[in-house]
Amino acid sequence: MADTETEQTPAEPTSRQLAVARAFVAEHGKPAKAVVERIGRAGARVVLVGADGALGDVIVPSPQAGDALVEAVDELEPAVWDAETVAATVIGARHRYRMAGPLARR
Repeated sequence: MADTETEQTPAEPTSRQLAVARAFVAEHGKPAKAVVERIGRAGARVVLVGADGALGDVIVPSPQAGDALVEAVDELEPAVWDAETVAATVIGARHRYRMAGPLARR
């Protein structure tokens, strides 16, 4: 069954996904980093880290599509969650509040 799923999953990002990634890089500086993370049946999440430390993401149908997206966007470097990538992120109070969820809003 897994082979059938892989064969049916597109390995290329859509033009919209490419546009979102390109816009992120243009808005948040070059070079930007991209970490491709598998998220199960939903595909993969490409986490974008701008030169200014901003975070963004693009959901793609497969890790292969995520890798293709990173390769297709100029000034987007493949990365992993190492110390350098984590240190490059800037997470503000508003983002931390959103990540905390409903418990933080009591």
